[in-house]
Amino acid sequence: MELLDIVNENNELIGKVEDKEKIHQNGIFHREVAVWIMNKNGEILLQKRATTKKHHPSKWALTAGHVDAGEDVKVAAKRECLEELGINIKELKNICITKNEEIHLNSSQKNNYFGYHFFSIVDYNINDYKIQKEELSEVKYISLEELKRILDNKDENYVFSKRTYMPQIVKYLYEERENMNK
Repeated sequence: MELLDIVNENNELIGKVEDKEKIHQNGIFHREVAVWIMNKNGEILLQKRATTKKHHPSKWALTAGHVDAGEDVKVAAKRECLEELGINIKELKNICITKNEEIHLNSSQKNNYFGYHFFSIVDYNINDYKIQKEELSEVKYISLEELKRILDNKDENYVFSKRTYMPQIVKYLYEERENMNK
């Protein structure tokens, strides 16, 4: 059982926790984290979800997950990087917080959550990642230009391709890459 804090529609903790499955069945707001990882070449790390995943199997996504009950969002983001990729993230920058209301196509579950988006620059080669096989099948780096093409084409192979907040994320990523090159 994975317990999560419940938040109201304004992202305020209400002092209650519930099992993740019940939260999704009932469309209860909770918190999730997403980490946009950029290498020294200005490329973004993506991970392919395992074929056994309930939601978005075999789709490309970024490192993300739920914030456990009582857990700080930055601690959750670092935990997800360690669990899924086998890496220790030292520094995380805040990008934004998004309010998301989704209904999964392959089930009747509703995923209503506030997404905390973080950014980190790493010095890892693709073979340095120790992926969690229960969660992922592979990882790859893509250029920001490729990310933009994925979004422009609303490519269904990428979990985030139709998310309304993505222009804000892409703008941030371009700015970070520009700052890296100064």
